[in-house]
Amino acid sequence: MPQIVPIRDLKNTTAISNMCHENKEPIFVTKNGYGDMVIMSMETYEKNLFLADVYGKLEEAKLDMKNGRCSSVEDAVARIRKSHGL
Repeated sequence: MPQIVPIRDLKNTTAISNMCHENKEPIFVTKNGYGDMVIMSMETYEKNLFLADVYGKLEEAKLDMKNGRCSSVEDAVARIRKSHGL
């Protein structure tokens, strides 16, 4: 379940930092009852960047196969690796 905190709670930086590291999820910060910011630990941020990259590459492979640019999953993965210098 997402953590939601009012912006005034950001004054207690140690507690917010502990929440970020314990929950390993983004914390949503509200201002005047509306969403304003999202904060997270560096570990969570890096994990989310990695997952976004993986999902993007999977979508690219899916489109390659759908459009006939590759005949198999292996071909699609090899094509993506080559185009991204991996």
